[in-house]
Amino acid sequence: MNTTQIETDLKSILQDPDIKIYEPLKNYTYTETGGPADFYVTVRNVEDACRVLSYSEENHIPVTFLGNGSNIIIRDGGIRGIVLNLLKLNHLEEEDGIITVGSGKAIIDVSRFAYDLSLTGVEFACGIPGSVGGAVYMNAGAYGGEVKDCLLEVTAIDKSGNIIRLKNEELGLGYRKSIVQENDYVVVEAKFALKPGVPSEIKAIMDDLTYRRESKQPLEFPSCGSVFQRPPGNFAGKLIQEAGLQGYRIGGVEVSKKHAGFMVNVDNGTASDYEALIDHVQSTVLKEFGVQLNREVRIIGDHVYKRVDKYK
Repeated sequence: MNTTQIETDLKSILQDPDIKIYEPLKNYTYTETGGPADFYVTVRNVEDACRVLSYSEENHIPVTFLGNGSNIIIRDGGIRGIVLNLLKLNHLEEEDGIITVGSGKAIIDVSRFAYDLSLTGVEFACGIPGSVGGAVYMNAGAYGGEVKDCLLEVTAIDKSGNIIRLKNEELGLGYRKSIVQENDYVVVEAKFALKPGVPSEIKAIMDDLTYRRESKQPLEFPSCGSVFQRPPGNFAGKLIQEAGLQGYRIGGVEVSKKHAGFMVNVDNGTASDYEALIDHVQSTVLKEFGVQLNREVRIIGDHVYKRVDKYK
């Protein structure tokens, strides 16, 4: 099956097709890096998402889910098959303290929406740049709070396009991990159970966390957020700084001078620059302190672009 046939098929099965061919993924990542996607498909409803996954499973076409690209590095060769964008699934509503939100909505927007309704429990997310789907995927957290603390349930799609619903306790939520991640599910909706709070207290917490984030993180440069997981009993940024790596650069990417736990794109850096810098930091910290830094950021895609004219 060639690319022309796949494009024709997708247009025929989707209610509201939005398909881009050989689309540069650097346009959709916070690092501003990433090669082309064979097909970049944006869906506006769950039914179309199911159709894409069902079609791809039947025709052996790989599918990659991409949220808002905040904690991911896409290699310079891009991604073969279909890259599925769910950012248009962005509904947001509340009833009896339960917020129901589409996976494409920014998790920051959930925290602000909760504040407007005087609901507490999701303040920690006021500075997390990812989508709700991405936040569930990796059990995102900050400043002592995590998605698992307030998540009630999610609606997801499996590889075959079947809709499944999972309660919090069924999601296997741990430090930057979930069943969603392990099984390649695609989250399309999440429900958060929150409690009534005092608006002034909620605002004070959010203002404090926003100040801490803006004063410590290098938000003025493109980056993939926090690169490494927190090692037991220590902090990745502290170890990197003590290893003398702050400001160390490979190509156009450097270890942030503002926060050593971040790597910033300061001069047209590439995904290869990011990977090389990550490897160097890991090997240096391991040599200096005997600590293995594990990545928090996801790295996906091909190192070199190879056009695929036919899929099996």
